[in-house]
This record gives sequence, structure tokens and C-alpha cells, in this order.
Amino acid sequence: MDDRVTTAAMGMILQAGDARLLISEALTAISVNDYETATEKLKEAQKKMTEAHKIQTDMIQSEARGEDIGHSLLFTHAQDTLMTVYSELNLTKKLYKVFESLEQRISKLEQGEQ
Repeated sequence: MDDRVTTAAMGMILQAGDARLLISEALTAISVNDYETATEKLKEAQKKMTEAHKIQTDMIQSEARGEDIGHSLLFTHAQDTLMTVYSELNLTKKLYKVFESLEQRISKLEQGEQ
């Protein structure tokens, strides 16, 4: 396996792994109604995912230009990790909206009771 492929795969896995940790931290913040922290964590996670995606795109473009990239199980794993974490990020963004909306509704109800 080419060192470039290994380096790219590890870069994707590391960036996606960092994003996964940030997503987890965002979910923790959402669970305690800390939407400001959650927003920041999700922005950071999106940046990490963009970096990982850029690495993947560079490799795909290299292959499209005719460079022999070869098959790599590690690169396949990196792509799988990238797509899984993208799904987690998208789901967390949706959960953020649901819980923020729910929190606003509860707050309005509580204000109406006072």
C-alpha cells in the first residue's frame, strides 16, 4: 500500500474521530439545555468533517486523473468511518432542533403558569 493512501486514510479517521467526540459533547450539552455549547461543538465537528471530506476528495480526484491509488482496506474503513460520522452529525443537528423547540415550548408553558 502506498504511503500516501495510508496517510490519507489515517487523516480521515483522525478528523472523523475528533468530530465524533465533538458530536458526543454536543449531545451532552443538548441534554442539559446548553444550546450555546452545543452550537459551538457542532460547528467544530462540521469543520473536522469538512477536513476529512477534503482528504477523501483529493484521493478520489487523484485516481480520476489516472494516478494508481490501489485498493486499501484501511482507506475503505476510513470512508466508512467518514460516512458513519456524517450520519451522526446530521442526526445530532436534527435532535438539536427538536430539543431546542421542545425547550422553548416548555418555557412558554411555564411562563404562562406564573
